Amino acid sequence: MKKLKKISIALIVLATVVSCGDKHTRSLEYMPDMYVSVPYEPNGTEGVNGKSSNLEPVAGTIARGHVPYEYADTNQGYESAKNTLKNPLEATEKNLENGKKMYGIYCAVCHGKTGDGNGILAEREKFSGVPNYIDRELTEGNIYHVIMYGRNLMGSHASQLTTKERWQVVSYVEKLRNDLLN
Repeated sequence: MKKLKKISIALIVLATVVSCGDKHTRSLEYMPDMYVSVPYEPNGTEGVNGKSSNLEPVAGTIARGHVPYEYADTNQGYESAKNTLKNPLEATEKNLENGKKMYGIYCAVCHGKTGDGNGILAEREKFSGVPNYIDRELTEGNIYHVIMYGRNLMGSHASQLTTKERWQVVSYVEKLRNDLLN
């Protein structure tokens, strides 16, 4: 028992000397990766070790949740979308309800709650000439295209709305247009 006690005291003294030694000299490191991390450079630039934090995607792959949009951001793309692009969603109560919600967040400030072009920003004269939905020839395709890329003073809302939400907004805009016509 005395021998065990002496060995324990010796180990404690040795551990204290090793761990509480001179702070200015390098001591024993048990897990060096925890102290010195592997350097990665941000935004895909090559780092000291040739390592990058942003890897290029495999050619031909599509990001999860992303649906490619084949119409270009040109006048020809706009006209093509206007004539051929159709809403894949049905105008169900659920889709119209979410379309109304998204419209209220992103569109109503300019276009107005009813689509008459008298949103709060138009009333405060921050923007002039916000179109009324009955003043223009609208189709499902050109509404979606404008949400996707923007047009004239209106910017793109593609980064704020998912593909499904954009189509829901299209359904709601068509409902507002029909309400204005009647």
